[in-house]
Amino acid sequence: MAEVILNNVSKRFESDTALDEMCMTVPDGSFVVLLGPTGAGKTTTLRMVSGLDVPDTGEVSIGGRAMAGLTPAQRDVAMVFQQYSLYPHLTVRENLEFPLKSPILRTPRAEIDRKVGEVAEVLQISHKLDNKATALSGGEMQRVSIGRALVRNPSVYLMDEPLSSLDAKLRSDLRIELKNIQANLGATLLYVTHDQIEAMTMATHVGVLDKGRLVQFGTPREIYEDPVSIYAASRLGQPRINVLPADVFAGAPQGAAFIGLRPEQISQGDGQECFVERVEHLGDQTRLHLKYRTHDLITVTDAHTHLNHGDVVKIQPANPFYFDAAGARLA
Repeated sequence: MAEVILNNVSKRFESDTALDEMCMTVPDGSFVVLLGPTGAGKTTTLRMVSGLDVPDTGEVSIGGRAMAGLTPAQRDVAMVFQQYSLYPHLTVRENLEFPLKSPILRTPRAEIDRKVGEVAEVLQISHKLDNKATALSGGEMQRVSIGRALVRNPSVYLMDEPLSSLDAKLRSDLRIELKNIQANLGATLLYVTHDQIEAMTMATHVGVLDKGRLVQFGTPREIYEDPVSIYAASRLGQPRINVLPADVFAGAPQGAAFIGLRPEQISQGDGQECFVERVEHLGDQTRLHLKYRTHDLITVTDAHTHLNHGDVVKIQPANPFYFDAAGARLA
């Protein structure tokens, strides 16, 4: 596997700036998830690494080797897309074999059989090897797509929202499988998603992108507990961080324009009175939608709470975040 470095990479498409002097290091053997809204530059970053697009300026290197002038086939990367991208007229076995039959790889027949068998077993599709791709369910087709990447054992895996089109149970199952596979292989994996749960549960590192720039990079826990801005704080955490004017509670530092409160930063029992607007029972926890003065807040409470709409709850901040008028973190 290999370290991936993007050094001041920029890319424009006509009048739109997709990447703006992007600098990022993907450590060898890491599972890096890129987060950000549509247009933040996530997919473009993958395409820069894969060679499907080339930077206007800046450099991409993989394993210490500059990628300028190299085609996707020469970069030793494997990409999995949101859509399954299978050959419908081929069987599952033939789809898995296809990358290994590249004239660049020249893989011996015995090695092809061994790798296909191993990957099919890991992905639990051994019993489907002789089925046509068109006879598979959506989850099975995506497993085959992932398997086509895994058989190659490339330097870097690139995955662009591979689970987004699957139902909730399949997404949950494949999250576990993908993380286990990556950890067992020691693979370097760069992964794009909108799903915060995928980022929190799978990533060793998260890169938060905004308008083509990397605004924060760290472990999921670091970004959750120590965000550099309102924007970064809002990328992780359910329910979403509450952001209110800083002066609604006492104690704001000089220069603070906003206070940020995650559920665990809202202490219940003492402080200012809020009204319960809505109660959502989610099994292991209960979400409370509160009204404080004219402001809406969401927090969590005991799963077996007896609170109802219209009840009064007293709250106060507990080690909150403070941000300036531009949204940058102060404390």
